[in-house]
Formats: sequence, C-alpha cells, structure tokens
Amino acid sequence: MTGPAPGGPAPAAELDLRVQARVTLVTVSYNSALVLPKMLASLPPELARIVVDNGCSDATPAVAATHGARLVTLGRNQGFGRGCNAGAAVAETEFLFFVNPDAVLLPGCTAALVAAADAHPHAAAFNPRIVKPSGRVEFKHRSPLLWRGAWIGRKAPQAITPVPVLAGGALFVRRRCFEQVGGFDPAIFLFHEDDDLSIRLKRDCGPLLFVPGAGVRHRGGHSSGRSPAVAHFKGFHMARSRIYTLGKFGRSWPWLRTLGDAAFQLALPHNFLSARRRAKHWGQVRGALSAYRDGGVFSDV
Repeated sequence: MTGPAPGGPAPAAELDLRVQARVTLVTVSYNSALVLPKMLASLPPELARIVVDNGCSDATPAVAATHGARLVTLGRNQGFGRGCNAGAAVAETEFLFFVNPDAVLLPGCTAALVAAADAHPHAAAFNPRIVKPSGRVEFKHRSPLLWRGAWIGRKAPQAITPVPVLAGGALFVRRRCFEQVGGFDPAIFLFHEDDDLSIRLKRDCGPLLFVPGAGVRHRGGHSSGRSPAVAHFKGFHMARSRIYTLGKFGRSWPWLRTLGDAAFQLALPHNFLSARRRAKHWGQVRGALSAYRDGGVFSDV
C-alpha cells in the first residue's frame, strides 16, 4: 500500500515540499562565485532560489545556472539593499529568505523558520541562529540607530525571543511585510540596511524574533574577497551609511560621531600591522568626509 490513508496525515516528504514551496531564498553576488556554490548546494532541492548578479565580472551566472537558481542581472553594482529588492521583486512566495553568499544553511533551517512564523503569526521577520567559524553565535542585540533602552543582553537566547534588530546575513521575512515597508532603503548602498529595515518592520508590521532552532553557518567578510582594496571600499560605504542612517533616525551629530570614530580607529597602533585594517579605517575617514555634502545618501546618478 502506498501513500497515506484517506484523511490521514501527509507523509513527511510531502509536508517538507509544502514548507519549501512557501519560501524563496534571495542572495546577492558581487564577484562571489568562489563561495556561492557551497551556499546553493546547502539548500533543500525544492527551495526556490534567486541569485542577483550585482555587476559581477566572475562566474556568478554560470554558478547560478548549475544550481538551478533564477538569475537577476543588474549590470553594475547597485549595493546590497537594491540587490535584495531586485531579487524580491520577482519572488512570489509567502516568505523571503535573504542569505549572504558566504553562508551555508544547516539541515532543517527553513522548516524551523516557517514553523516559527506559523506559531507567531503577528511577527514580521526572523533571524536563525547564525554560527561563526569559531562556533560563536552571531546575535544582534543592539544597534547604533536605537537608543540604549531598546538594547537587550548580548547572550544569544535559547528559545524563540523578541529582538530589537535582525542581522542581514540570514534574514527571513514575510513578503507582505517586506513590501508594506518598501523593502530595503535604496538610499543605503552597504551596511546598516538591515538595522534600518528591522526598525521599520517592527514599527509598521510586528515583532522581530530570534529562532535558535534554525541554523546558518556564516564565514563573514568573504562574499567579495578580503583584499585591502575591498576593505577600503567597504569602509568607505560603512561610514556613509552610518551617517545617513543615524540622521534618518534622529541620532545626534551623525557626521562628527562617524568621522571622529573613524579617525580614532585609524590612529590605533595595531593598524600598522595590518594593511586590511588600515585600508578599512582610511576608507571610513574618506567616506565620512564624502558625506559632508550629501549626508551619505546613495545615488546612482
């Protein structure tokens, strides 16, 4: 006899198919072809996946095709948030799962996130347990965009728990909520876009939850390489985004705070031992100076 009895429970495989059919994974690649295959190979076979080619000059299109991903091509680097928005725009499922290309989903991750969403229908978005190579759990308990009173303890919870903001490395969100708040802010090129989105989701849609039963392994900082040039590029946009988002949420002295912190970090003696650290902090100084006139707003004009 095959299949369930009439009116009986569906087989586990069928239930899993139903779960995966409710989720689309979106990942943004900026020359991430070296790490992308491992991430895509970690996905359940039935899970819809979209790869956004954010101005790549590597083998990202071929990797996407090999792993059955839909490719969205932007032509040039439009930043992380705009890349995510472009991928989300062609998704049709109930949930969106934004995952960095240098991450790997652990078994049962999407099923646990869907189960949490079903158990907490008023919640807008969720973070899985994001595990660093050291074994430490990456847990976002605070944000420079929030007052200290909104921060929580730094220890990762052992049960599903409300949190003030979510980490963008693996962010699971109801598509209707994502669309309701307008997605990621296109004025942010890179960095702090997850804090910004989290605050708007929590304000307009519902709570943000940490789901320790869902797991993702994340190397961090490997999506686009680790050269001094990449570090400078990221530092430059980190400072610009910090100035823009601090101002957006009414924090005091965003430009002076960002420039002062960048200059202080650049002057620390240990930076002389690392070309990447020097490049990063010099990029932050340059980014802060560049934001003096335009407030750090990203424009593709």
